[in-house]
Amino acid sequence: MARTIYVASPEGDTGKSAVALGLVDLLSRTVQRVGVFRPVARSTETKDFVLELLLEHDGVDLEYDDCIGVTYEELLPDPEAALARIITRYHEVARQCDAVVVVGTDYTDVAGATELAYNARIAANLGAPVVLVLNGRGRHADAIHQGATVAVAELHANHAQVAAIVANRTASGSLDEVRDALSTPEIPAWAIPESPLLTAPTVRQLMDAVGGEQIGGDADLLAREVLDVLVGAMSIEHLLDRLADGAVVIAPGDRADVLLGLLLAHQADGFPSLAGIILNGGFRPTPTITRLLEGIGSRLPIIATNLGTFRSASAAALTRGRLTADSQRKVDTALALFEQHVDGSSLLAALDVVRPEVVTPLMFEYELLDRARADRKHIVLPEGNDDRILRAASTLLQRGVARLTLLGDEAAIRTRATELGLALDDAAVIDPHDEAWVSRFADEYTTMRAHKGMTVDRAREIVPSVSYFGTMMVQLGLADGMVSGAAHTTAHTIKPSFEIIKTAPGVSNVSSAFLMCLEDRVLVYADCAVIPDPTAEQLADIAISSASTAEQFGIEPRIAMLSYSTGESGTGADVDKVRQATALVRERRPDLSIEGPIQYDAAVDASVAQTKLPDSTVAGRATVFVFPDLNTGNNTYKAVQRSAGAIAIGPVLQGLRKPVNDLSRGALVQDIVNTVAITAIQAQSLSASEAQPRSEGDQA
Repeated sequence: MARTIYVASPEGDTGKSAVALGLVDLLSRTVQRVGVFRPVARSTETKDFVLELLLEHDGVDLEYDDCIGVTYEELLPDPEAALARIITRYHEVARQCDAVVVVGTDYTDVAGATELAYNARIAANLGAPVVLVLNGRGRHADAIHQGATVAVAELHANHAQVAAIVANRTASGSLDEVRDALSTPEIPAWAIPESPLLTAPTVRQLMDAVGGEQIGGDADLLAREVLDVLVGAMSIEHLLDRLADGAVVIAPGDRADVLLGLLLAHQADGFPSLAGIILNGGFRPTPTITRLLEGIGSRLPIIATNLGTFRSASAAALTRGRLTADSQRKVDTALALFEQHVDGSSLLAALDVVRPEVVTPLMFEYELLDRARADRKHIVLPEGNDDRILRAASTLLQRGVARLTLLGDEAAIRTRATELGLALDDAAVIDPHDEAWVSRFADEYTTMRAHKGMTVDRAREIVPSVSYFGTMMVQLGLADGMVSGAAHTTAHTIKPSFEIIKTAPGVSNVSSAFLMCLEDRVLVYADCAVIPDPTAEQLADIAISSASTAEQFGIEPRIAMLSYSTGESGTGADVDKVRQATALVRERRPDLSIEGPIQYDAAVDASVAQTKLPDSTVAGRATVFVFPDLNTGNNTYKAVQRSAGAIAIGPVLQGLRKPVNDLSRGALVQDIVNTVAITAIQAQSLSASEAQPRSEGDQA
């Protein structure tokens, strides 16, 4: 039976959707299948935005219609019948899941006390402990404590168990005081600070609120959050002094001077970056002005509405933003606040959620982020002009995964990030054509490649290339690792590493590995991307490097040296190469568990292993798979990825002295986030090994 958690509040506007999102995220790292359920939805005419938000989480795989109990329209006439339907519908979801987050009602149609009591009855009937979410906005610790006391009493009176309390939207300076006031030995409590961003509407929401239509600019920028609304009825010279980053300006549609002035200010250095312009009064720019706007080529959204100034401003002022899945910055902010201010381990203990032994892909991905966060490393991202890189960087910074440097023109990068509504203030930006950097790196590169006849003049042409520039940063200790390849070939990314960083001690070859996340475990496949037809010596290098990669990511290395035959049954050059490579690994690293040659089925299937290699400690339980050539490895990982629905993370480059990793040119934002986390963990391992005291033989 699924473990169920009920998120309830005694009033509206507590921000419990953010707490519910944090819970779903936390549980996704802990159990295999997470479900969400909404006992009472707002209506059937429009979709419930809270439920949509939670269903978009990668850890949830359910259909919208399956996750709703009843609507308010069904609840009000017959609460008892509605309760019976809620329980029945819930159990249909629970049967598919290991844990379910149930999000209580929103106080839209029913009196507060009655509604909290009804939530308590639902929770009691579901056997679900309650996480009580309180609104701390504008309230002192004593007032929040008093509200908690009343709410807890009401829940207990209706037989619901309160497992934890979260005071959300609390003033930053009162977090400790509020937490201490609410916590008891029986019920842990936490306080999460207010974030104006989470309640900021998007440009699209303002457009809908004023009944407007977009007549100019980039539609993708309608998702940007609006941090201020200004009425621009004054002259442009006075209006310019009042502009702020993220503002939407409402101006008369027949004031071409204001419109053009705002567009020029938005694009000018030293002026705030606007979120949009709303032209009111039913006026549209004249054909001449429209042609001029097209010539300017601004991406700033321009919206036209038939409402007048007062009604437009009133509608905009009343529009409250929501935490929705299409605002990645809001999602990142909500998750970061939850992670920073709620003790996940203590909350899981209070909710009595037990972690299973299996490791799902999502659990593994979250473990990567947690490990990277534990010791934040500095990663350089050379492709700062790619929107995917900017979006990934925003997520990484807000979630505290790594420190980042982006390469490119700083003004262009920051302008584009602002347009996309991304938080990149904490990222460093370096122009690879900056003369001071080029001069320094050219001198260093010339020295490194002097044996190849490198000259300073030629080096000055090479080092501004973003891959060379980023690699030089890593080599000189200005960054701990590099991730590139979203917009460049693999060769463009890793060739500088071969020249500059070179291989680690004891390793002669750079190879690659994929972390293959199956439904219940993670395996290592190598080499699938770098060495086309490895020799026996290269295969041995790949096996040893892959074992180290497995250990870095918490996978016990049991190495299968794959071939078309198992044990001594086959002969031929190909199988002999694998046999020789296995012997070399045993000679160089007798501490490693290795079997080879071995067929794939004997490596993964215990029953086949019992028949073919009954005495092997690897057969049937291998975790590291070394393929005999690139053709086999590349096709196998893709076949498993597509046929078994596995998530392939990588390729992870291995064997380099310092971490550099390549992205697929089709990489998604989450792929980039994962690869940066992997690179940071590799850097952590390098730092740990360098910090270990050397043996007496090494010191001699």
